[in-house]
Amino acid sequence: MRNIIIYRCILEVVRAGSVRKAAERLAITPSSLNRRIQSFEQEMGGPIFEKNAQGVRLNAAGELAVHAFKKHLAEIEVLKAQIEDLRGIRRGTVSITCSQPLLPHFLPRQILKYQKQFPGVDFSVSVADPEESEVALLNYEADLAITFSPLPTESFETVARLEQSIFAIISSVHPLTQHERLNLTQCVEFPLALHDSSFSIGKILDSQAQLSRLSLRPYLKSNSFILLQNYILNSDAVGFEIEIGLSENDPHGLVRRPLILNAPRKMSVQLIKLRGRNLSVAAAKFVEQVASAFNLDACDSINHLPGK
Repeated sequence: MRNIIIYRCILEVVRAGSVRKAAERLAITPSSLNRRIQSFEQEMGGPIFEKNAQGVRLNAAGELAVHAFKKHLAEIEVLKAQIEDLRGIRRGTVSITCSQPLLPHFLPRQILKYQKQFPGVDFSVSVADPEESEVALLNYEADLAITFSPLPTESFETVARLEQSIFAIISSVHPLTQHERLNLTQCVEFPLALHDSSFSIGKILDSQAQLSRLSLRPYLKSNSFILLQNYILNSDAVGFEIEIGLSENDPHGLVRRPLILNAPRKMSVQLIKLRGRNLSVAAAKFVEQVASAFNLDACDSINHLPGK
């Protein structure tokens, strides 16, 4: 336990960038915190911090040490969860990074379903792009990431996957609601509200437009799903989304239509963890639940295809 306390003290200094600020947050004196750091450095055989204009920062040895701390602390949390599981208690925190489309419907449903069975487990969810998710997993800041882009296979493991089609989204009074399916040519006759091209869906649409020799000139372009959907609801604009980001009967009045593409492409929603990392019991159980949900959603998507 003594090592764990020192680890957490050092991590607080890293977060604060200052021994004094870290000591305030830890409710101890700066001199006491300094002694703990110096004692650890003596054991390690050298300093782990260097001074800068703002306070202190990790040196190269410190970076290595902190990565080891985070790994050790994550393993301790797994051990504690396993011991509580033996006693019939399910507690803990599941930390997730994810892309925006999962926030309105899929992820809240899955978390609520899980917490009905295990009310002692809480969740921490952060919106992140693939690069940010990669960093969070490597630094043990997240247990799981849900992305639309694969991460390097040598460091990460995809534990569940769901293929998703692209849908056009329009308001309930839009002229295109008379069609059961839409193509890109029909959509570009109206103002477009598009995702930023950094999103996978934007890259697919750009590729399709080039194949069809169409111009995708957006009236609005954004990385905010809330902004795009509200703009579409209050205009004759057309937007695009994958199924997991939509409600079958949207309470706000958004209507979805399958988008016919010249070269059909699907997006892959991937549940990813750090390769070789032992997840806590709580996180492992959530992986099982999400994998099961992906399988059910895949079956539902097939059953809802036009003509089925």
